[in-house]
Amino acid sequence: MILYSFRRCPWAMRARLALRYAGCAVEVVEVAMKNKPAELLALSPKGTVPVLDTGAGVLEESLDIMRWALQQHDPEDWRLQADPDAAQHAEALIARNDSTFKAQVNLYKYAERYPEHSREHYRQQAEAWLAELEQLLEDRPYLLAAHPSLVDAALLPLMRQFAGVEPLWFAEAAYPRVRSWLEGWLASELFKSVMAR
Repeated sequence: MILYSFRRCPWAMRARLALRYAGCAVEVVEVAMKNKPAELLALSPKGTVPVLDTGAGVLEESLDIMRWALQQHDPEDWRLQADPDAAQHAEALIARNDSTFKAQVNLYKYAERYPEHSREHYRQQAEAWLAELEQLLEDRPYLLAAHPSLVDAALLPLMRQFAGVEPLWFAEAAYPRVRSWLEGWLASELFKSVMAR
C-alpha cells in the first residue's frame, strides 16, 4: 500500500495517524506539491494529498483513509462503537472542524491576505470552538471518551495549526484543557512517529 502524503499537511497528518495507530503497513511517499509525481496524478487527477492506494482501490479523502484504517484494526475503539451517541457526536464535530474551523484557521493564519479584519478579529471568531472543546474536556482527557478516538485524531492537526499562529497568545489563553489535550498529543509516540522526517 502506498500513501501519498505531505508532512505538514493537516489532512495527510491525520491520515498517517490513523494508519499508524491501526498498524497498517504503508509506504509513505512524500510529495513535493510543486512537482507532483505522475503516479499520484494517475491515481487522483485532482493532485491533492493524502491519497491512499490500498492495492484494491484508491482513497482520496483523509477521513475515508482514517475510517478505512480503523476498519482494518481498532484496538482502542477509536470508532467509539461502544457508545453510538458519542460516535454520532464525533461525526458532527469533525464536520464542523473541517468546514467552519478550517475557514477560521485560514483567515487567522493568513490575516494579511484578508485585510478586511485584524488577526485578532479572526482569532476571536474561532474562540467559540475552543470554548466548546474546553467544555468537552472538563471531565475527561479526550474529547468524547476516556481514551483517544477518531475525533481527537481528526481535530488535532488543525488545532496544532491554530496554536502555531500566535504561540504566546495560545500559551496564556483561557483554554487550559485544550492546551493540555494538544500538548499530550504532540508529545505522544504516535504523533512523533508520523511526523518523523
